[in-house]
Amino acid sequence: MQHLALILVVMLGFSCSDDKDNAKPSLPFTSVKIETIYEDSVSIRAIEIIDKSLAYAGSNGVFGNIDLKSGKIMESVQKYDTILPEFRAVAHTSSDFFMLSVANPALLYKTGDGGKMQLVYTEADEAVFYDAMTFWNDQEGIAMGDSLEGCLSIIVTRDGGNTWNKIPCSSLPDGIDGEGAFAASNTNIEVVGKKTWIATTSSRIYFSSDKGKTWEIQQTPIVMQEPTQGIYSIDFYDENLGVAIGGDYLKPEANTANKALTDNGGKTWQLIADSQNPQYKSCIQFVPNAKGNGMVALGFTGISYSEDKGATWQQLSDDTSFYTLRFLNDSVAYAAGKNRIAKLVFK
Repeated sequence: MQHLALILVVMLGFSCSDDKDNAKPSLPFTSVKIETIYEDSVSIRAIEIIDKSLAYAGSNGVFGNIDLKSGKIMESVQKYDTILPEFRAVAHTSSDFFMLSVANPALLYKTGDGGKMQLVYTEADEAVFYDAMTFWNDQEGIAMGDSLEGCLSIIVTRDGGNTWNKIPCSSLPDGIDGEGAFAASNTNIEVVGKKTWIATTSSRIYFSSDKGKTWEIQQTPIVMQEPTQGIYSIDFYDENLGVAIGGDYLKPEANTANKALTDNGGKTWQLIADSQNPQYKSCIQFVPNAKGNGMVALGFTGISYSEDKGATWQQLSDDTSFYTLRFLNDSVAYAAGKNRIAKLVFK
């Protein structure tokens, strides 16, 4: 499928905006119907809904696109020399699709000429590990990774993804030894307008009010005593209301100090549903059109839902195969994970 990149470009020409509140208010959910639309021996932690298509990238160099109307799948494998990269971050503009690999070397590709993916950034270091990526607009984008040389790894593009530059440690807050992020669902970064939040394994939030030019630290009360603890996922409904979730994937039943909410853009964070389920989750997303009240969180502990800003939760499914989630509208979402992608219909 050497022309998959070209197909992604055409698809992007019809992409729509990501508006969380552009229709009538959604009703509370009581159940979820799960329909598998893709199965293969690939781990998928990064998906993007682009108009009526779903783009994805995962392990073994696999990336592809699913037409959500016909179900047709276009898939290819991206190699780098003899390496089959593992992609855990994807993003898009109105004209290009991007995918970023974890581990050494870091490889960032965008749709290029001739129907092939074009390598636009590489970084080689034994400790390099990139976790998430997104765009503020068609020209400016950001990706983040684990700490190197004393600070978090943050790269930025200002020319539509053609070139990427790493922010020097002198322009970032002091790092914590071993601080990074969990490349679990491509939801470590959230942007609203010019504002940016990056969540780390140290349960800190790197906050920028000017699209990555200056940074400060926001503290959260989420558990972080062990290397496997910290924030796994964040989402913001608007520039004020945000939620963070995580815990410890080695102790997935623990539910203490693993969920927090802010209503002031991250200046302060408060624990929610503390010592109550849901337990560990790798991804959380606000439900569109729910006025910030509805949230869905999932991971290999199942799918949970809150209709009251995270104060109380109900388990909608015990399905354990999902790592990440994106909403198409206020009742339909798509989830990906171990060997599958599925359509989720909430009722």
